[in-house]
Amino acid sequence: MIDVRRGADRYEGGDPDAGITTAHAFSFGRHYDPDNLRFGPVLACNEERLAPGAGFDEHPHSHTEIVTWVVEGELTHKGSTGESAVVRPGDVQHLAAGSGARHIERNDGAVPLRFVQTWLAPSAAGGEGGEGGEPAYTLVRQIAEGTPYEIPAAGAALHVRRPGAGERVAVPAAERIYLHVVRGDLRLDGEELGPGDAARITGEQGLEIVAGSPGELLIWELP
Repeated sequence: MIDVRRGADRYEGGDPDAGITTAHAFSFGRHYDPDNLRFGPVLACNEERLAPGAGFDEHPHSHTEIVTWVVEGELTHKGSTGESAVVRPGDVQHLAAGSGARHIERNDGAVPLRFVQTWLAPSAAGGEGGEGGEPAYTLVRQIAEGTPYEIPAAGAALHVRRPGAGERVAVPAAERIYLHVVRGDLRLDGEELGPGDAARITGEQGLEIVAGSPGELLIWELP
């Protein structure tokens, strides 16, 4: 089954007066939708836009694997595990909140910041990154094309693909796939997909994505 969700149908959030605009793919905060709580371990996929100088003050997380992909600009991140980093396009940031972590996310640059943040529920109790485990922070600089980033605590893996116009991308064979279009015009099984669109795929084999223009995709392989 392929369930396409359009970017235009995301729930609007954030605080525009403070320079924060958020588009939620799943039920979130005041946008409660009992039919759209999660997809496998994916709890949230938020498109965030922060104006220069805007950001999220220190706030807590727990029992969540938080993966951030910067599209444009630079994200300044400071956390209770001691990390302080600037995350740029091409980097993968992963905060395993474990039993509890706090962090600050800001745009300290001079240009607008856009990033995609995915939250996943850990499936294993205990251990680093798992439910009740110690929080942990990882930053992978400039992840290589075709190299998946694995989230063992959630049984998930992130594939980042950047096809050129006319190129084909094979969809991994997995129980579930969550696909988010960052940029480009793409076709999946006859469906046209554009920036902000997503597809929730269950039990499909042999799928391919065809890029009509240079694109960027986040493909989550899920249990």
